[in-house]
Amino acid sequence: MSDKPKVIVVCTGNTMRSQMAEGLLRYDLGDKIEVFSAGTHPSHAVHPLTIAAMQDIGIDISHHKSEGIDRYADIHMDLAITVCDDAHEICPLFPNANKTVHQGYPDPVSPLPGMSIEDTFSYIRDRMRVEIREIVERELNLKQ
Repeated sequence: MSDKPKVIVVCTGNTMRSQMAEGLLRYDLGDKIEVFSAGTHPSHAVHPLTIAAMQDIGIDISHHKSEGIDRYADIHMDLAITVCDDAHEICPLFPNANKTVHQGYPDPVSPLPGMSIEDTFSYIRDRMRVEIREIVERELNLKQ
């Protein structure tokens, strides 16, 4: 582990939203932070449409694994971000994190009105890329 600030993104299954956020943050801010993702009830694999949505923008997360929050319980985190309402209810404050912030997103497997499931994944990914990055930069004072 490095001396960079540590960020963990938490959702329920660690198969979609938290995986996208981890990949985006690692790609966009990996030189400034160390980033992880985990689930309150991990699923065993990353959803194929999550991997595809990230590949569409040139980010490969095909090697990611769904992990539980218990794996990170003893690691100090500078910031924890919950990205689904269920995870926020189960884990409103992440153990060993300086601060926990909630930024909820809809479950991408339930298509948004007028969108295909693939478009829903892309829409959530694009929103996350802006919003999650802004949270991390603000909370860790990274913008200069």
